[in-house]
Amino acid sequence: MAGGGGCDGDSNCRAALREAFGESSDSDSDAPSGVSSGAGRGRWRWEAVAGIRGLWLCAAFLSADEQERLLAAIQREGWFIDANNQAMRFGDLPSWAIELSTLIREAICLGDVNVGVGSKMTNEDEDACPLPSDLLWREPFFDQMIANRYNPGEGICAHVDLMRFDDGIAIVSLESACVMHFSQAEPTGTVLDTGHLKKGDREPTKIPVYLNPGSLVVMSGDARYLWKHEINRKPGVQQWDCRELEQHRRTSVTLRKLLASPS
Repeated sequence: MAGGGGCDGDSNCRAALREAFGESSDSDSDAPSGVSSGAGRGRWRWEAVAGIRGLWLCAAFLSADEQERLLAAIQREGWFIDANNQAMRFGDLPSWAIELSTLIREAICLGDVNVGVGSKMTNEDEDACPLPSDLLWREPFFDQMIANRYNPGEGICAHVDLMRFDDGIAIVSLESACVMHFSQAEPTGTVLDTGHLKKGDREPTKIPVYLNPGSLVVMSGDARYLWKHEINRKPGVQQWDCRELEQHRRTSVTLRKLLASPS
């Protein structure tokens, strides 16, 4: 694990996380009445996206019922009226967003991790867990949120999130499925750039990631700083498994942590 709070190896770290959060189960009678009922633990499966260090996908993060409750909570906020399709919150987040943050941490701690067939993890392998422990255990976990609602054809341009935000970003997808493409960004001059795309190189290949409703993506390290992400939902562009995806309204929730202001 990276960072000062890291554990000595994946197996020890995962055991410590499970001890802190308890063993996985299919039900939880003491679960809160908000976003989650606790029934998702048995289905949480994390996949490391090949070719992008620090990018992880949990396709079955939220059940259909949990998605409906989350959408209802967002709807009750009254943000998406008239032409408004985005809402930002800083500092004190809505209670459902705090609960969503807690569920993300729990999914990372208790979910099964798949780093690929034939992969071998070492004690210094940062990819042994979807988030390094120094990010996973920071408080608050997230203190900035963006909720977006996209109509068919609307997406996001290729970008790297602003440097005012800390490492470790989570994106929850709701309603319409889509494909998010990742491409290497221009060098920033940081130590993370070593061995990556240099100015003057040819256009990098885009790596597609399928985001189904209820999925969760987390980005840290290279994926957060060295890769741009975008969603192009123009007609004919959204393709997966040799077929065009039917586009409906899409809602997303992005959670991030603000960097501390310089003293």
